[in-house]
Amino acid sequence: MTLPTATYRLQFRNGFDFGKAAALAPYFARLGVSHVYASPIFRAAPGSTHGYDVADFGEIEPAIGGEQGFLAFAAALRSAGIGLILDFVPNHMGASPFNPWWRDVLEWGQASPFAGHFDIDWSAPKLIVPVLGEAYGRALADGKLGLDLDEADGGVSFSYGDLRLPIAPPSYARILGRLEEESFPELARRFAIADPDTAPELKAELARLVSDRAVAERVRHAIDAVVADHAALHDLHEDQFWRLTFWRAARETLTYRRFFEIADLVGIKVERPKVFEDVHALLLRLVAEGAVDGIRLDHIDGLADPKTYLVRLQGAIGSEAPFYLLVEKILGPGETLRDDWPIAGTTGYEFITALAGLFMDPARAAEATAAYERFIGSAVDYEAMVLDTKRRILSRNLAGELEFLKQLGCTLSAGDPMTRDIGADSLRRAVMEIAAALPVYRTYVNVEGPAAEDLALIENAMAAARTGREVEDESAIDFVGRMLRLDFADPASQATALEFATRFQQTTGPVMAKALEDTLFYRFNRLVALNEVGGEPDRFGASREDFHQAMRTRLGDQPGGLSATATHDTKRGEDARARLYVLGEVPGRWAAAAERWRVVNSGLRTELDDGTAPEPAMEWLFYQALAGAWPADLDPRDRDGLAALAERLDAYMTKVVREAKLRTSWTTPSPTYEDAVSRFVKGALAPDHWFAADFAATCAPIWTAGALNGLSQLAIKLCAPGVPDIYQGTETWDLSLVDPDNRRPVAYDALQALLTAAEAPGGDPLADWRSGAPKLRLMRSGLALRRERPDLFGKGEYFPLDLAGRAEGHALAFARRHGEDAVIVVASRLATALVGSADLPLVPPGAWSDAAVVLPAALAGRTWRDAVTGAEHGSAGTLALREVLARFPAAILVAQPLS
Repeated sequence: MTLPTATYRLQFRNGFDFGKAAALAPYFARLGVSHVYASPIFRAAPGSTHGYDVADFGEIEPAIGGEQGFLAFAAALRSAGIGLILDFVPNHMGASPFNPWWRDVLEWGQASPFAGHFDIDWSAPKLIVPVLGEAYGRALADGKLGLDLDEADGGVSFSYGDLRLPIAPPSYARILGRLEEESFPELARRFAIADPDTAPELKAELARLVSDRAVAERVRHAIDAVVADHAALHDLHEDQFWRLTFWRAARETLTYRRFFEIADLVGIKVERPKVFEDVHALLLRLVAEGAVDGIRLDHIDGLADPKTYLVRLQGAIGSEAPFYLLVEKILGPGETLRDDWPIAGTTGYEFITALAGLFMDPARAAEATAAYERFIGSAVDYEAMVLDTKRRILSRNLAGELEFLKQLGCTLSAGDPMTRDIGADSLRRAVMEIAAALPVYRTYVNVEGPAAEDLALIENAMAAARTGREVEDESAIDFVGRMLRLDFADPASQATALEFATRFQQTTGPVMAKALEDTLFYRFNRLVALNEVGGEPDRFGASREDFHQAMRTRLGDQPGGLSATATHDTKRGEDARARLYVLGEVPGRWAAAAERWRVVNSGLRTELDDGTAPEPAMEWLFYQALAGAWPADLDPRDRDGLAALAERLDAYMTKVVREAKLRTSWTTPSPTYEDAVSRFVKGALAPDHWFAADFAATCAPIWTAGALNGLSQLAIKLCAPGVPDIYQGTETWDLSLVDPDNRRPVAYDALQALLTAAEAPGGDPLADWRSGAPKLRLMRSGLALRRERPDLFGKGEYFPLDLAGRAEGHALAFARRHGEDAVIVVASRLATALVGSADLPLVPPGAWSDAAVVLPAALAGRTWRDAVTGAEHGSAGTLALREVLARFPAAILVAQPLS
């Protein structure tokens, strides 16, 4: 496997297509990445903004250029010396009539050749389609349901607004049977016995008949008669394999596995060989033709058996060396990748978590907690919040999934006299408590049984469920544990237990994601820099040694995994996060400022029947979000710039309060509350309100220290174990908020101009630092180095370097070495002590008076060239930071050849 030296993530759609991407190939080459990493490219539902709602795995999205445009894009990359990695979605598809497989299943039910492609409970009476904006009976009574004839192909659809659902051809007889003239009575009888083989010919015959305008009018009259007769329309609806329901019913009545709680995304059974072949045919052809060099697999934890899938995919690709595969996988605390997965690594969220520990000060945890609790007016118990939120998500948002697991457990327990007395409610509670206690996204029990890691996780979760005392009948906990371990003697019971374990494992991931990332991370806001995908908000910093150990582990487990600092899914931009780490160093100063702003903005809050809006917790979050997102060059007197920022924060805070699910939500929005929060945001950032000026003055040194953190973060990412991943547009300061803010169009013309300036020799590397130019210069230098020395960064050992003087508390240094080739990284951390309270240049004068890096004998006595500034440093045994960091606040030092 040849590892990339660096990747660049591109988001297609929303006006960005293959043609625009191909034109940027020379820019990517100049920047220094080895691979472009593309968002999903296969045809999705019309208007899709992301491509994860795949409609057809056999076609590349026409809206972004289709297959011809894709191949031209791949060729443009190839000519620039750049490879291509595709983001691929093996877990789900769009549950849309635009999906031909799904449409066929809607039309024919279990008789469809694609019925086994989707994870559908065919023992249920109907396939639930939860798309109605009201109860079915109300929609029927109000005349919102109808029928639609497609004269071109002879198809009849059930209609609701713009939605068209195919009806089963046998039910065409209910319409055509109303027509006595010509050949309609016979055609109605033939439709009544239609099957998937005969229906196409019958539809074609109907299309020929209605090509006559007069005949078409009579057919439409018959259709209108059915629609006008609500009883007849209802009877026709009941003839279908599907049943329309109010969208709210999805959480407890859905009869197919969905992606998280999104009913528009249906799970596919890629574990079945035929489904695997159909899903991957075009992808594998693109790989075989050399257009694709790597695959990033979305939501690997959603699959029934990730390991078997990955082995099968490697086998289908068939290359002599393992193909470059990445998985989107959130690693929990202490969790590592399974060593029998044939992959290069993850997409890198654990790298963000390691950086968060490095840039936070654990000694300030108690002070930060006290400040937060004082502002919101109550104490917080994070672990209790985690358990409560997980229980709520599983019992409410994922009630259908919980019911499925309970029923499966009841079926198995009823077959044994020793367990048949376990109550259904006890089983339900046991499932919920074990799922809530699981500290990782899922276990990986498959037909081979549980691995040692799985057994430990299951046993610990069972113990926690017992300790929690929420399940009175502990035999229910024991029985659920047996099912998860496949602990049964006879093969039939083992098979049922495996079905239970599989669905349980496919459910705990959504529970974790929805409870933490999409709920609790918007409720527990002590320091939102820690509320990141894969993050640990309760862990307030770590030691340098913890970071070094994480990097050693990373080098051993996944040297080819991505080192991400921003993705399309992160909660905020990488440099916004770097700024907010600073707040963890000065919790007292920040709390005093927040109290002052609370008074200043008191007139902007609204008293509602259920309390103040925004409440203190949301106001506390708002100030942090604003500190992270404020543009580096924005003057608070700039009315247009302030208005643009207010618009971004307004949209962000609406998303925040809905995700928190406390006083409003996506499913039950409260316009009164949301409007009050919106007025607060817009009022706080109004040009004539003096809050903005005070906020900018207070945050100026925080932003300077944050810039130091941002450059340190980048220098570390460029040289640490793993493959640096650059998210589009983050070549300069990335101060974005959560999507859709982080998916705004990228100003590539401006970036190319800055890159041209960075390529020019000489000059001040920190000139105009607020534009982000120093970050681009550092990125270009580090990426060039990686391309020149792939073995050093792909295979080189990692070891920490000792520090002396002030560097002991405020720097990080490590080395990578492969043979005689070596590089040293020196970066600042806990930067407020370096910056102080003033808005200083990015190289604070006198900051590193006695600081030094102590070199081991293997590195001493060599000359080191700074990759950014070109300065050379000799060393007998130490590197003085006042020299190494004299012109740039982070250093990548390259060992010069031995004489």
